[in-house]
Amino acid sequence: MPASMSGQAEQQTAEEYREFSVHEAGGRSPLYVQLGQGVADDPEVLGFLAGLPPAKRQPQLLLAAVRYLAGVQASYAGFRAIVLDNQAGLAAIMLARRVQTNEPARCATLLPALAMLPQPLALLEVGASAGLCLQPDRYGYDYGTRRIGGQPGAPLLSCRCLGPVPLPDQPVEVAWRAGIDVNPLDVTDPDDVRWLSCLVWPGEGDRAARLAAAIEVARRDPPRVVRGDLLDRLASTAAGAPPGATLVVFHSSVLAYVSPAERQAFARAVIGLDAVWLAQESPAVMSNSVPGFVPAPPTSPAPFTAPPGGMAYVLTRNGRDALAYADGHGSWLSWLG
Repeated sequence: MPASMSGQAEQQTAEEYREFSVHEAGGRSPLYVQLGQGVADDPEVLGFLAGLPPAKRQPQLLLAAVRYLAGVQASYAGFRAIVLDNQAGLAAIMLARRVQTNEPARCATLLPALAMLPQPLALLEVGASAGLCLQPDRYGYDYGTRRIGGQPGAPLLSCRCLGPVPLPDQPVEVAWRAGIDVNPLDVTDPDDVRWLSCLVWPGEGDRAARLAAAIEVARRDPPRVVRGDLLDRLASTAAGAPPGATLVVFHSSVLAYVSPAERQAFARAVIGLDAVWLAQESPAVMSNSVPGFVPAPPTSPAPFTAPPGGMAYVLTRNGRDALAYADGHGSWLSWLG
């Protein structure tokens, strides 16, 4: 890479890591705030990242890869040493792996929207990773004022309601479930499970235990996740849904990883299906996916202020109805009314 291009890549990557530290890790993982800021100010580590394809320079990918290679590093000095002393091995991991955070607590922010639909449901998740979000009927939920469902050994997902939320009285009914992912992870494969655990951020309370419990639930009846592109496999996979069930195509934090042109093509494809489309994505991503999309309808509270820490996603239905704002990892939900 020419020096001028390398310098530009390093500047862009540094800004990405600063943004990650402030807007994603801030208030959620103090260690990752420190490590992200350290990378942003480190020319040597930025030089290593500049040698990778742009899609492989993501903060979450680097942090998970270092953890996968050498465990959690408690200081930036230790983290930096792992990166610079193991560049070839680290690059190989980052090129082979993807950011496939499979946070089951996202089901807590999806549940009210799912419960509004005619039951039973046929669930199709794009960007499904290991399929842990395909099991909303198997988890328990604690919304503070109400507990819903739960099977023996299943995780209890806690979600704080910011104002009134139309909570259901019982879990949803799922008749069929399937996922699509370019690189499906297998809940019965110890190495894939290890990678999933490396994507959990240190300092986030019970996330690791919640992930382990969700994996155990999935192992009893492993979800079907087909390998392929979200566009190429959408129609053929959706065709397998049983008649009489409400087909729901859904995703959380997926469209940010594809180009704006691909987002728009996906939006056209899913709107063309006989299905309900539920998306949990950043408002900016949804605005780039659906022309004319407005993040909040006129009846919503204004202005909306997200709690500190993490990303505020907008939960939308069919690409036009903004239902709620939600924490990217499922810890709070603000219904728009």
